[in-house]
Amino acid sequence: MSINWYPGHMKKTKELIEDHLKLVDVVVELLDARIPVSSKNPQLDRMIQGKERIVVFNKSDLADPDVLEDWIRYYKKQGILSIPITCITGEGVNRLIHEIRIKAEDKLKSKRDRGMIDRPIRVMIVGIPNVGKSSLINKLAGKRSAQIGNKPGVTRGKQWIRIRKGLELFDTPGILWPKIEDQQVGLNLAFVGSIKDDVIDIETIAQDLVAFLAGHYPKLIMERYGVDPAEKTPLELMSAIALNRGTLLKKGLVDHHKIAHVLLDEFRRGKLGKISLEWPPRQLSNE
Repeated sequence: MSINWYPGHMKKTKELIEDHLKLVDVVVELLDARIPVSSKNPQLDRMIQGKERIVVFNKSDLADPDVLEDWIRYYKKQGILSIPITCITGEGVNRLIHEIRIKAEDKLKSKRDRGMIDRPIRVMIVGIPNVGKSSLINKLAGKRSAQIGNKPGVTRGKQWIRIRKGLELFDTPGILWPKIEDQQVGLNLAFVGSIKDDVIDIETIAQDLVAFLAGHYPKLIMERYGVDPAEKTPLELMSAIALNRGTLLKKGLVDHHKIAHVLLDEFRRGKLGKISLEWPPRQLSNE
């Protein structure tokens, strides 16, 4: 699945980030805890090189906790601090603020020692669409400071937001890369909703998700839908789940479009349980 989804505002966002990085003390790279590889924009490492960075795993409440711990260890071995958070509840946000202050202190102290006037810490939050940047900003600010929507790409424009004492945030819209050529990356982004449903084949995507779940989390399928995934093709499994849920058309035919939406929606909202779609490289996470 090769996806070209690079609206004009994303190109402008890339330029916006590059133009404002010189003003920033700490970059917060926001990833989806379920897909830390697929939700990472490969262009960002080059763009933020040399800046203090904190990796934040948002939606950590939806991820497999054992896999998430592996990811935290993986980044630690590379000398990068990573923090799990849940923007909806605010869990982990206070720790993030604390770590931002620590990361910025050396730079600001150096300026104070040179007689420069103290100023707020400047933070840039970067990430792909629908990863939760606006929700994080609102939690940091303690109020509704940025537009939020369930669909990817809803945040527009640019803004500095003064939050807490001595802390400013620069907000940017989500940015994907020009062409997603890795099929698995495209699938994972579609699974979690970072690519709009109306630009993908929803029924095929749901079958691919079901195939993954049957292979890695079969017990969760049994517990949620009362269906044993063993020895079933993805289409057969979807049909069995549809029969169990009564998601049928006239004459008892399966409504594949509707059950596809049900499966994706319940996965995205964590109704199936805590699920991770990606693991860190074994040789680094287990060293």
